[in-house]
Amino acid sequence: MITELGRGEYLLLTTFRKDGTPVPTPVWVAPGDADDVIYAWSAKETGKVKRIRRSGDVEIGACDFRGNPKGESVKARARLLDDDASDDVRARIVRKYGFMGWLTMTGSKLRRGRTGTIGIEITPAST
Repeated sequence: MITELGRGEYLLLTTFRKDGTPVPTPVWVAPGDADDVIYAWSAKETGKVKRIRRSGDVEIGACDFRGNPKGESVKARARLLDDDASDDVRARIVRKYGFMGWLTMTGSKLRRGRTGTIGIEITPAST
């Protein structure tokens, strides 16, 4: 299931506030080399990154670019990556999304620098 979500156009990544309130956010997603590993990308100072830093428990599902769900969501684990691994995630996003991916990554790098964004690794939740 997670591998299929990595092939989709957008991923609805739902993180949770301390009080348990869900916060869904549509993000670009790229498949990993291994089954059941996908990657997303975000600016480091966003709420979703802060919530993942606190707890890697997330829910993921397919969505459109506005974040409207396109089916069921599944529980997963998110892990923030170091700068080198985040470079790999940015390259995966560029390969998948082509010119728009390149434009977005380049603009982000100019605004925030190389370390202003972070890769997010998403794997199935432990059973």
